Order: sequence, then structure tokens, then C-alpha cells
Amino acid sequence: MAEGKCWSCGALLEQHEYGRETVCLKCDKPTHVCKNCRNYAPGRPHDCIETSAEPVKEKERANYCEFFEPTCDVEGRGGGDPDEQRKAAEALFKF
Repeated sequence: MAEGKCWSCGALLEQHEYGRETVCLKCDKPTHVCKNCRNYAPGRPHDCIETSAEPVKEKERANYCEFFEPTCDVEGRGGGDPDEQRKAAEALFKF
């Protein structure tokens, strides 16, 4: 069963494919990177929801972050129209 997806090509990855020096077999990009992590959140401080994590400057390079958790949600990260996102958020609080 797949654990997550490659941040670069979307290939399915297993848990053992997230080593510090492991690369995606399909596109040869590193897998233990911020962009492949469940905590990656563009726009947040250091682009991470984990406030205790050491800042990582290059989000597409392998790192040693101890808070790394693979994610399947690699498409549309930080994307979308900000106005549409704001409207959707405001609609949640209308009575």
C-alpha cells in the first residue's frame, strides 16, 4: 500500500522510499523533502505548520527534519486563487 506521492512527479511511494538519501525511482528527485511532508504549508512561518521544526531553506532538497511525515497531497499546495479562498472562508462564517 502506498504511503505517499512524489512531490515532483506524483509517483506513489512506500514508507521505505523516504530515506534521507533516497530518490524517487521515476524522476530521480529526493523524497525526504519539505514539499513531500504533511507539515509543509506555504505562507506559514518557514512554510511549515510544525513550529518546533528547524527552518529548512530549500524545500526541494533532502533534509534531516525529525517532524517529516509523508503526504499524498502534493498537488495544488499553496495554490488556488487567494480571492476565492477568502470568499470560501468568509462563507463559512455567514449566518
